[in-house]
Amino acid sequence: MKEKIHPTYFPEATVTCACGNTWKTGSTQEELRVDICSNCHPFYTGEQRIVDTEGQVDRFYKRLEARQQHIAEQEEKHAARISPLRPMDELGLNKRAVDAFKKADIENAGQFLEKLAEGDEAVLAIDGVGRKALSDAKKFLRRFGYELPEDAISEEETEAEAA
Repeated sequence: MKEKIHPTYFPEATVTCACGNTWKTGSTQEELRVDICSNCHPFYTGEQRIVDTEGQVDRFYKRLEARQQHIAEQEEKHAARISPLRPMDELGLNKRAVDAFKKADIENAGQFLEKLAEGDEAVLAIDGVGRKALSDAKKFLRRFGYELPEDAISEEETEAEAA
């Protein structure tokens, strides 16, 4: 065995925990400091507490809070996107169709959906609205996520035919 290559061994090294507990043990260091020991570790004490020396729990809670905030923002965006109060001119229709709907006192998506619930013919009866304007309005409403009255009817018919 080579001489002077081994560290000095201290048979009475003092170990000090962050909770204040101290004890003696053998070590190559004269004094040791630890964050947790058998007196304060949740496994041995049975108490539920989080031991977080590196801030990982705080970072996790920040990420969790950011995610919940993001989800709330997404739901808010989606609700605004399919709002019945959305103006007709935001749907992307041509100016002539929008003007025709305004003359018929249909200024938002909710009013258009109510008129559409009466049937396609009720919408086509509006002066200045043709099949192209009707199909464009339906297409844009579907794209934004609105549920059209005829879609609900056709789904019920499909289910009835399947049975």
